[in-house]
Amino acid sequence: MIVCHCTNITDHEIRAAIDWMRAADPQTIITPGKIYHALGKSADCGGCMPLFLDTMRATDNLEVPMQLRALRVDDTQESADEGRPQSHRILKQIPAA
Repeated sequence: MIVCHCTNITDHEIRAAIDWMRAADPQTIITPGKIYHALGKSADCGGCMPLFLDTMRATDNLEVPMQLRALRVDDTQESADEGRPQSHRILKQIPAA
């Protein structure tokens, strides 16, 4: 099945790239960008990304290496303050008339 129509990438090519990267370096973290690079292509419009990611996730060889799993603190990497300093919450006081 064609996953990316812009660059003509199939699900078989994605799986093959993941298998090749995992065989070359079992500790590597595999990303869509690395798969595009391994296939000698680059992302174009991004419309395929949901299907691209689903295809990656369905591959048995994609798992994160055991040594790196503990690095993730939460289920999400977002924080409540988005990394902003606390000073962004200071509001200008308007004197009462």
